[in-house]
Amino acid sequence: MAGRIQDKVALIIGAARGIGKGIAQRFAEEGARLVLADSEDEAGQATAKEFGALFIHTDISKMADAEAAVALALNKYGRLDIIVQNAGIYPWQLIENTSPEDWDRVMAVNLRGSFNAARAALVPMKAQRSGSMLFTSSITGPHVTSPGHGHYSATKAGINGLIRSAALEFSGYGITVNGVEPGNIMTEAIQLHRGPEFIKGMEESIPLGRLGTPRDVANAFLFLASDDAAYITGTTIVVDGGQLLPEGKDFRLVPP
Repeated sequence: MAGRIQDKVALIIGAARGIGKGIAQRFAEEGARLVLADSEDEAGQATAKEFGALFIHTDISKMADAEAAVALALNKYGRLDIIVQNAGIYPWQLIENTSPEDWDRVMAVNLRGSFNAARAALVPMKAQRSGSMLFTSSITGPHVTSPGHGHYSATKAGINGLIRSAALEFSGYGITVNGVEPGNIMTEAIQLHRGPEFIKGMEESIPLGRLGTPRDVANAFLFLASDDAAYITGTTIVVDGGQLLPEGKDFRLVPP
């Protein structure tokens, strides 16, 4: 099936690399008209050029930037059908070493950024009485965590709460609000900041035996953005290769 979001206008925030770039690629393949936003200008512009999209520099922690990104989509295309808030940061810091300023920065980008995206997109979607708001959450926070991810876990659990509240409040305007919870996904950041031993350990903890790809996550976003998900709101899809399933380490059954 192709053209599932043909001619729909989609704003993807945090689209320069990794999962965001994967979402942009899948949406472009399915016929969407794209506006890409990111705080990384060079990478963001390169991704936009690759997929024939518009690009705008955006610090999603700032409401003015969120509004400017939405305004670009409206000025170019006259409407906004889909917004994806994928921007997020996850510095590795133990809680005892996390300053209030460190905590506030992660909250500002991940959680306030999601609020900013929702508020900015609500204006045109409310007026047109339709729209799909999508957020990148995580299995980290809502389900699991690990040392060094206290602030990140808190933001992702918060995003899930925001999704449910926004879905309820916006339902009367024909707006659906959903999210995707990726597990461990092989992105440039993972390759840069995590060593081979970490990646091997993650692979061993995942029943499907591999880290996910940005395309694996993008496929879930595509479904939620399409008319196939028109009656789905206030929920998240876990994309983790089964990582949440095992009770312990000895879970593999090897077929004869």
